Amino acid sequence: MMQNNIKKIAVVGTGVIGNGWIARFLAKGYDVIAFDPAEGAEARTRDMLARVWPSLQELGMSETASIDRLCFVETMEAAIKDADYVQENVPEREDLKKNVLQAIDKHTNPEVIIGSSTSGIMPSTLQEGLTHPERLIVAHPFNPVYILPLVEIVGGKDTSSEVIEYAEILFENVGMKSLVINKEIEGHVADRLMEALWREALHLVNDGIATTEEVDKAIIYGAGLRWAQMGPFMTFHLAGGDAGMRHMLEQFGPALKQPWTKLVAPELTDELKEKVINGCEESAGNESVAQLEEKRNEFLIKLLDLVEDYWPAFHKQ
Repeated sequence: MMQNNIKKIAVVGTGVIGNGWIARFLAKGYDVIAFDPAEGAEARTRDMLARVWPSLQELGMSETASIDRLCFVETMEAAIKDADYVQENVPEREDLKKNVLQAIDKHTNPEVIIGSSTSGIMPSTLQEGLTHPERLIVAHPFNPVYILPLVEIVGGKDTSSEVIEYAEILFENVGMKSLVINKEIEGHVADRLMEALWREALHLVNDGIATTEEVDKAIIYGAGLRWAQMGPFMTFHLAGGDAGMRHMLEQFGPALKQPWTKLVAPELTDELKEKVINGCEESAGNESVAQLEEKRNEFLIKLLDLVEDYWPAFHKQ
């Protein structure tokens, strides 16, 4: 049923995530047709591509990769009418996403897979009102999309298993690691984990226990280094000694009942906002966001090589 020979990709919405998708698809040799009604959208996309293209070259790109394979059009219908796959990235408002997805559903071949980059809305909700809901999935990436390989694939109640399988093939072809989530939940998986840590971080800053710089240091030189290699479960497995996780749960399991964590986010008062904003600006020093992004990209490329070298089992799946 579905098209397996994907060559032309439409990207609807070219904010940070949409542009990241464009960069990744172009780097892997696809034709990309983009649409965004915002003034100056095309200029921002092409400026971004010029900045990140060296990073993509370092990561490795297709012999047929070219920025010239990007075409901006003036209407969404023009972008999607001949597409083999459509990636939607409009702002995270349920009503807006539904309207856009219904229009995409109406003006594309029924065999074309539609992916939504939504970070929190469940696909069954987005399928409401579609004539062909079976071809809609959540395809949720992580910033910067052109470097970070994870994509969460979530099907709704009407999504066909064939669509999930073809989506996995597409994302494998563009160098991504698919995490297929078989049970819908708001926020999917990775963002829920990050949000839990984010809430705790805000409490620590709000209560005057740590500054933003100290929280970042705790992650960078503690959990972050280990999680980049093997994640929280395997990290704790090693912490249990020779008996691994079995001993870990026996010895430290009772501590889980201690009220250490604050599961509800603190109220985002003006005072807390200023603490967070000022702390981040002090940490950034005189470096602009663009300069910090360049450093981040260099770091992530080197880190990905290390992850592949030292924990290959996960990355072959």
